[in-house]
Amino acid sequence: MKHTALIAIALFGLLASCSPSDDEGSASANVYLPLGADNYWNYDVTGSAAAAGRDSLFVANDTVINTKTYQKFKTGALPVGFYSNSLNGNSVRKEGSKLLLSGGAGLDVASTLPVDLNLTDFVVFDENAADGQSLSDVTDNISQTFQDIPLTIKYTLKSAAVTTLPTYTSPNGDTYTDVKSVKTTLQVKVVATYTVEGLPVPIPITILDNYANDSNLVSSTQYFAKGIGVVYSTTTISYALATAIPGTDIPQSGTQTQEEFLDTYHVEN
Repeated sequence: MKHTALIAIALFGLLASCSPSDDEGSASANVYLPLGADNYWNYDVTGSAAAAGRDSLFVANDTVINTKTYQKFKTGALPVGFYSNSLNGNSVRKEGSKLLLSGGAGLDVASTLPVDLNLTDFVVFDENAADGQSLSDVTDNISQTFQDIPLTIKYTLKSAAVTTLPTYTSPNGDTYTDVKSVKTTLQVKVVATYTVEGLPVPIPITILDNYANDSNLVSSTQYFAKGIGVVYSTTTISYALATAIPGTDIPQSGTQTQEEFLDTYHVEN
């Protein structure tokens, strides 16, 4: 299965010590995602062949949305990692102890069936949240068209604080201090409406339904080191179509697991 990614799913908490490898800048005190101009983070991404590589994420510029000033994130090239995808082209602002993300998201299930989301001030991180505390919980319905087929999409996007760690060692052996993790999950139900010749009304057919078995399409956890940003991210994207989609070669099911490791970075407040 090709890379299944949120190109900007306004999720994710963000980011007190220095990285143990190739640190190109000192840590920025007292923030978990330094939003200074020209800040950047380079990640090594592991996973399937189509979902592995290297991403460069950076703060590009300020932008104003509904009178509020945000920092817009971009990547140096088309990103392969879930976390870099989630911020690429989206905007983040800090309000009190929270980081709020606004922007669009495009999730390609099986790299073919698109699910487009839009979020406003989704809480991706709260430095004062207790372990296990819910940060954001959004349920909505949207309509879009796929290969001339009308789709009705219900989705529930959640973020929650997971744990606070005085020290944390990433799976690649790098150690950080003052780390908080955040988990984001996405459930989706997709209903396609087919027009069949000879029938008086269109027929609704459920294509994908995470709610039926309380599963997640996306489950992703980010680890944020104080003064640095996200230092490690692990994501699983898994789907099982309830019904095959006529006229397409989308596999009936698929699972992809991906990891993103911070390599070099530069941060200032």
